[in-house]
Amino acid sequence: KVTINVDENAASIAEAVAKKCTDSLVGIRTTTSVSGFFGGTQEQSGDGSGVIYTSEGYIITNYHVIADAVSGQNSKIDVFVGTNTSKSYPATVVGYNIPCDLAVIKIDVKGLPAMEFGNSDGLSVGQYVVTIGAPGGLDFIGSVTYGIISGLDRTVSTNTGLKLIQTDAAINPGNSGGALLDANGKLIGINSSKIASVEYEGMGFAIPVNTVKEKCDKIISREGTAQPYFGVSISSTYTGEVLELYGYPTGAVVSSVAEGSPADKSGIVRG
Repeated sequence: KVTINVDENAASIAEAVAKKCTDSLVGIRTTTSVSGFFGGTQEQSGDGSGVIYTSEGYIITNYHVIADAVSGQNSKIDVFVGTNTSKSYPATVVGYNIPCDLAVIKIDVKGLPAMEFGNSDGLSVGQYVVTIGAPGGLDFIGSVTYGIISGLDRTVSTNTGLKLIQTDAAINPGNSGGALLDANGKLIGINSSKIASVEYEGMGFAIPVNTVKEKCDKIISREGTAQPYFGVSISSTYTGEVLELYGYPTGAVVSSVAEGSPADKSGIVRG
């Protein structure tokens, strides 16, 4: 027999977490010049969310939130801290990890309220979680939703093998890069609408915070240093000898290509 004592209320948890953490969230707007259909250029913008990593201005977000600014011409990234949309700060790109959909940007501001990090290795299915972000763009910055952890160690894409947190808390495109928080207001994941399952309702996914910290610390440590990157993974099954048996030239078989990577842009495909 199992006795269950419930002395917490989900609504009050969401309220407390929102009060603690909202100022550690940011809204991100990218603006890029694109070629017009009839010639000339026009500006194209996109919104997303981010989390303040350090008080010195380092901010974590999803790569796809800033992807257009990375690859576009005359691009800029503006950051809005907390729920204040009247003032923005220009951001520079520190670096990114495309397969994990993570990026680090930086604003020249000191004394920012950094997010408190939790431990994603100690999570349990069914525990309360809260998300904060800008689900419909900057007009909805600071929006709060809550739900539960629906599953752990979920693999959505076989290309990356990235293990994700599944939640029924609402995650929409502008939430990308925003925070998944536990009942104590500690960051346990970075939301990503790009890797959400669009075929089903109530299924959102977040990158576990331990993975986020590991990848983003590497990005920051390499700041200012050019890093070679191709963007493919190679099959270990098809060795040169095996390929020759099948009548192919000796070489390497591509098992996956990271979206938006140099390999992808060069036309290299799986297989």
